[in-house]
Amino acid sequence: MRRHAIHYLILPGWQGSPAEHWQSHWQRSLPDASRVEQADWLNPQREAWVARLEQHIAAASGQLILVAHSLGCVTLAHWAAQAAPALLAKVRGALLVAPADVERPGCPQELQNFAPMPRQSLPFPSLLVGSDNDSAATPERALQLARQWGAEPVVLSGVGHINVKSGHGQWEQGFAYLYRLQTLIEQQARRRA
Repeated sequence: MRRHAIHYLILPGWQGSPAEHWQSHWQRSLPDASRVEQADWLNPQREAWVARLEQHIAAASGQLILVAHSLGCVTLAHWAAQAAPALLAKVRGALLVAPADVERPGCPQELQNFAPMPRQSLPFPSLLVGSDNDSAATPERALQLARQWGAEPVVLSGVGHINVKSGHGQWEQGFAYLYRLQTLIEQQARRRA
């Protein structure tokens, strides 16, 4: 895979990703990256968020790797469940970090319109990174989502929601998971060749 031909599209979750968030750091660090900017970060609406993601994918001139966090993971899964094959074909793979379980007890009211969680397998290689102490999704739920979405699962110990609050500013070690995703993409491409 020619890495320079790939565009990294970053999908923040609820309340966006501030400048000190690892997604913002990655946007500045990766060779060709941009983010999906939502109209309303505080009161997310599923249809609007999915439509904005679709606009970004449709406008992309080349192949994409999606880098999603929290509610961004759920948005991605909702988009993939209803997207046209031509748009799905533009996505080489997805890194899903700390997906938010919008069906969990005590889920914030603002996120509940994203339920039910999509259960369809993603039609491209994906890697899901969860945590054993993430308040947004239990490790069991993260593993269940990985199975349903057809993602390779990784559950880290003691890393919380993998955001600024849990001490993950630049999250340099996360690049190892991005590299693992790229390896999965290359393996699938070889199998199809």
